[in-house]
Amino acid sequence: MFLSSAILLSTVRRMFIFYARNYVQTDWLMQRELIFLLFSFLMRRSRHIPLWHQKASKRADGLVLWDYHVICIQRKIEGEFPFLVWDLDSTLHLPLPLGSYVSQAIRPSFQISPEYQRLFRIIHAPILFRHFASDRRHMKDSNGNWMAKPPDYEAIVAEDGTMHNLYEYMEIKTGDVYSNKTIDVKDAVFSQKLGAVANNLEEFFTQIL
Repeated sequence: MFLSSAILLSTVRRMFIFYARNYVQTDWLMQRELIFLLFSFLMRRSRHIPLWHQKASKRADGLVLWDYHVICIQRKIEGEFPFLVWDLDSTLHLPLPLGSYVSQAIRPSFQISPEYQRLFRIIHAPILFRHFASDRRHMKDSNGNWMAKPPDYEAIVAEDGTMHNLYEYMEIKTGDVYSNKTIDVKDAVFSQKLGAVANNLEEFFTQIL
């Protein structure tokens, strides 16, 4: 099953609203408790990301092939699990410890074709909110007609007035995967517009504890 990013862009907006409502009265920005993830994949001819336990699926196992997906990782200062996952499109109980989400929804042990390899762009929420933009042009066909009814809310515009840069976040290749020898992981996640790219979420987050 394949679903267009036209549908998934609404997830980004819902994440914006969800966290604005729940954290606007806290000092989470200062504590760096939230890290926003843009799941993206672009490798070979395929652009499909398999994820399980998704609400949009019609299968018993909840499998969906997205062209990209967005979740939020909440960093907890205290508690048994330092990182919790919020996936508003998942049927799993939320929030879910990162390890549990990875094993159930991403299933790295599941044998899949190399063309479906998952790559992850990790960006701190305030950085993403400041720079991300989409005017929904990807939701139109070559004749300029809507391929799906656009959402009622306004398009997302970056602080600097940029109207559309979605594809900058989606353009990921294996050569972008971080290495401790080439980048400062924490600096990339907490200060760079496009964050850092990883191919193993659990391993990556051990670097920014």
